[in-house]
Amino acid sequence: MSTTLATAVRHQPPPLIAEPVIEVRDLTKRYGSMVIHEHLNLEVRCGEIVVLLGGSGSGKTTLVRQMLGLESPTSGTIRVLGEEWARMDEETAKMLRTRSGMMFQQGALFSSLTVYDNIAQPFRELGKIPEDLIREFVMLKLEMVGLSCKHASKMPSALSGGMVKRVGIARAIALEPELLFLDEPTAGLDPKASDEFVDLIATLHRALGLTVVLVTHDLDTMVALSTRIAVLAEHRVLVAAPVEEACAVDHPFIREYFLGRRGRRALQALPADRRASCRRPRSKTRRSRSTNSSTSSASRGLKAEAAKTKEPADGKQITRVLDRAVHDRSGAGHRVRRVLLQRRSHGARAVRPDRAH
Repeated sequence: MSTTLATAVRHQPPPLIAEPVIEVRDLTKRYGSMVIHEHLNLEVRCGEIVVLLGGSGSGKTTLVRQMLGLESPTSGTIRVLGEEWARMDEETAKMLRTRSGMMFQQGALFSSLTVYDNIAQPFRELGKIPEDLIREFVMLKLEMVGLSCKHASKMPSALSGGMVKRVGIARAIALEPELLFLDEPTAGLDPKASDEFVDLIATLHRALGLTVVLVTHDLDTMVALSTRIAVLAEHRVLVAAPVEEACAVDHPFIREYFLGRRGRRALQALPADRRASCRRPRSKTRRSRSTNSSTSSASRGLKAEAAKTKEPADGKQITRVLDRAVHDRSGAGHRVRRVLLQRRSHGARAVRPDRAH
């Protein structure tokens, strides 16, 4: 990553969260009889980094493609930057696409083009920019993503996985878009390269004032970058909220995803005050109910056995009940012991006159 750019924005606050720039309403998407989305709703606000989470086949990439206008929904509406895709003419759609950038999975570079030509392609599609100016733009974008200009003449096959992704994001931000879509940006990277790429995204978000929609399975990336997360399951968005609020939703997929070993480890990166919110009160309630239930059962069992002991003639029955009560540490055990001790005390006084005779 460009040290100069990172240093320049280090103390710069993130973009302000403002009005919605993407609005998905009652979206349904089918391929034949296969339902991908059904009555799905989602908003993305200006300045946010929204992470789309979900299992394989949940439709994360399909949703992004519909937001970009690359696919049409079966029903429902998608508004991007105030325009509805279904009602746009070709010229408006073309202009809107210049305001969005996309980095596909694995970078998706043109394998027959050099790094330079891959990044230059968006400029050339506009058809109005001189080649010498395109060259300046390309070198600037390479520097912004932390690559030396000497890599411009290389072919994609000569690049490492991390470099391919950096070239992919350089191409995505070539036209200074307002919206940036990233599909699995850290997939296949080693931990060090993944951390560096996360830092790069955060830097570009601050420097360019981007609104980012990011698809990922990487919990560490999600925690490090997200303003909000949108969890896709059951053909819809289960929740769209900050991480600490989303992981508190009582749903099997969310429990498995966030509260497993890997999820808990990733959540440790949250600040302490936000991390505390991830502890779901529902679990405590269940434990409390379970404790109350066991206490009640112990109480009923001890009281039932105590009720059978009406006559303290030789004290053996009371002793058996007391022995059980001693080993019961619940509140019920303490109460039963107190009652039985009182009964034994009264019973002992009651039999003394008989012994006197």
